[in-house]
Amino acid sequence: MSTGRSTLFSAVLIAVTSMAVGLVIAARMNLVSDSAAQTSNASQASGVSVLPAMNSEPITGQLTATTFRDIAQAQSPMVVNIRTQSRRQGQDPNEFFGGGGDDLFRRFFGDPQAPGQPREETSVSTGTGFVIDQAGYIVTNNHVVEGATKIEVFFLDDDQAYEAKVVGQDRLTDSALLELIERPDRELLEARLGDSSQMQAGDWVIAIGNPFSLGHTVTVGVVSAVGRPFEQIRGRSQQVIQTDAAINPGNSGGPLLNIRGEVIGVNTAIVSDRPSNLGIGFAVPINTVRDLLPQLRTGRVTRGVIGVEILPVTEDDYRDHGLDRRMGAIVSRIAPGGPADDSDLELGDVIVSYDGERVQDIGDLQQKVVETRPGTVVDLGVYRNGSPTNLPVRIGELDLDNEGRAAPEVVVEDLDTGFGMSLQDLTAESIGELRLPRGTSGALVTNVDPGGAALLGGVRQNDVITAVNRVAVATTADAIRELNQVESGRTAFLLIVRGNEERFLRLRKE
Repeated sequence: MSTGRSTLFSAVLIAVTSMAVGLVIAARMNLVSDSAAQTSNASQASGVSVLPAMNSEPITGQLTATTFRDIAQAQSPMVVNIRTQSRRQGQDPNEFFGGGGDDLFRRFFGDPQAPGQPREETSVSTGTGFVIDQAGYIVTNNHVVEGATKIEVFFLDDDQAYEAKVVGQDRLTDSALLELIERPDRELLEARLGDSSQMQAGDWVIAIGNPFSLGHTVTVGVVSAVGRPFEQIRGRSQQVIQTDAAINPGNSGGPLLNIRGEVIGVNTAIVSDRPSNLGIGFAVPINTVRDLLPQLRTGRVTRGVIGVEILPVTEDDYRDHGLDRRMGAIVSRIAPGGPADDSDLELGDVIVSYDGERVQDIGDLQQKVVETRPGTVVDLGVYRNGSPTNLPVRIGELDLDNEGRAAPEVVVEDLDTGFGMSLQDLTAESIGELRLPRGTSGALVTNVDPGGAALLGGVRQNDVITAVNRVAVATTADAIRELNQVESGRTAFLLIVRGNEERFLRLRKE
């Protein structure tokens, strides 16, 4: 965050920022204006990408009075401080005085342009990284360098700035790979990588970073949890390591080390109600980043997608799908033109296996898909109407730029009881207004209770219900008859038409 400009403008911005609440990236310290930081051995000299070595030996031994001191002294030289510059549109400072204060505005800020117009500013921020390759490659967080117009790297006990460039970036894991354009005329110390899959709650860890521009700060704590889901991109989460080792703004991109001094995570975020640490920090497992390095070196990371939206299988409904245990993920939408649209997958199918491997839940399925190379044909094991079958699907390429865009919410005034929605028969006029395919039949949703089961289950005004619990319905009377057969506290499965798409939804009766 910002070290501040001694002006009234920055003071106001700092005061506003300090009130920020929630999940903040433990990142760049903006030296122009405060903002919460998102506060959840191989050499390439031959030109061939080689994964850095990883030590998977069990962690044994005892702590001594100098264990943490020894690690700090040995590993700090491979940790770097990162300073970036970027251009952005700033707020017109005159607006903080309620407008009309032209004389005051000019007295404090000069008059480079007319008050009330956007001002372009240079934002200076800081973060952390660590060297993984003698060729001058450095790992950091994507959010530390995203949008940067200039990147400078500083080594321990070296005040000289060395310019670097971005080689590859990945938003999903918040990872980035840098390469030094300028470098010291000495051998670089490379990070030694440990096996993050070995880490368990209670294990000692050490963080080295650049919090509040205090370079090469060492903090110590334990792993407080593993496998925490962290949603970097809406609708997609990554499993991260949680730690109580102090991580603050500026620590982003720095290493989290085990007691052998090996990197087992890349610090990325903190949970806080202020722009500082409350004892809950998150690190991306180094195994995840290590697996991405070959793609990051090429400058482009590709991931798989099957083009569906999915619902979790619950304790209440797994038997309704013919399963003997809670597992898998329910297909609720098939994206038009996507890979699943070209397969035999249907709405309401429960995906229980992926290329022969069991699918535990939504997160497990997503992880398996994104790790698959686009173009690969995989075999999906699904349950349909209680019966198992297998379907081949060719994996497409995930487009993160268009992933997870929020659908517009429909606000309605009329309320209803039961499932919390009102229905009426489709008419030729409503079919035309909604641009539905000619011959569409079903029950039209006219109102949705903002606090009801229908809204919670994903139903929206102007949806057309065409099936209830896999029974086709042609009229409102048909839909109500089937819905009335669902007992209170039980689940109803709806097939609906929304625009030119079909969706499979699950509603729990009140």
